[in-house]
Amino acid sequence: MSIGNSPDGNVPDSPGNSPEDDRPTIGRALQQARIAAGLTVDEVSTSTRVRIPIVHAIEADDFTRCGGDVYARGHIRTLAAAVGLDASALVAQYDGEHGGRPAPTPAAPLFEAERIRPEPRRPNWTAAMVAAIVAVIGFVGFTMFSGGDEPGGTRSVAEGATATAPAPRPKPDRTIKPALPKTDVTPGPADSAIAAAPKDRVTVKMVATGTKSWVSARASNNRILFDGFLNKGDSKTFTDPKKLDLVLGDADAVQLFVNGKEVEDDFSPGQVERLTYTKGDPEVG
Repeated sequence: MSIGNSPDGNVPDSPGNSPEDDRPTIGRALQQARIAAGLTVDEVSTSTRVRIPIVHAIEADDFTRCGGDVYARGHIRTLAAAVGLDASALVAQYDGEHGGRPAPTPAAPLFEAERIRPEPRRPNWTAAMVAAIVAVIGFVGFTMFSGGDEPGGTRSVAEGATATAPAPRPKPDRTIKPALPKTDVTPGPADSAIAAAPKDRVTVKMVATGTKSWVSARASNNRILFDGFLNKGDSKTFTDPKKLDLVLGDADAVQLFVNGKEVEDDFSPGQVERLTYTKGDPEVG
């Protein structure tokens, strides 16, 4: 019996002969499935809203154009669904080739900037109303007790001359008028978004109008600003000097205000949207 051979004469498995090494790369699998489905890159880009350069890069196994692991996984899922592949298997393959899925980011640091930001002071309408009432009462009291007429309503007239009787002075209006009711005007989301939009930055405000929606926001320096869920009625505002990249898990459940303007797009319920906005007119990413 020769040294190094197994008793049955078979060559033992080596790390290079594992079945996983025989499978195609992620980009090659997506490209082959697209060609088999009879679709062009333009058609896939139109149906998934993933830009054409990113589709070409992914099919060449270049994921640097995606902007990070979160976006790469989302693009892989979207393209796999468009060409009829198992998205979970491709995402698992991506995680195995890129160090595994990262641990979720704790929520506390994401909201640190918002916690230390002072809340804008609202006008103290109660103090203003009290000051107005005190001023009215003071004016009425001064008018009542500062009349310069002598008792009987007559004035002294110089001897030897006929004095003309002075014209009667009109009686002051001593009726205390009720103070106007307090008007609490709450600005709507569009007014708040417009007022909070600086001219030299891109500003995006998200308002959750549906029951629940997962959203992600990334700054121009590739830093994640938020990655989590918004419940109905919650809102988040993000700013950046250049651009903001957004991913909406349920675009129909989120209302957007970009650079002071409401974005009016007809999104389907449950539709995943990837958007990019700059200081110019809002454009879909």
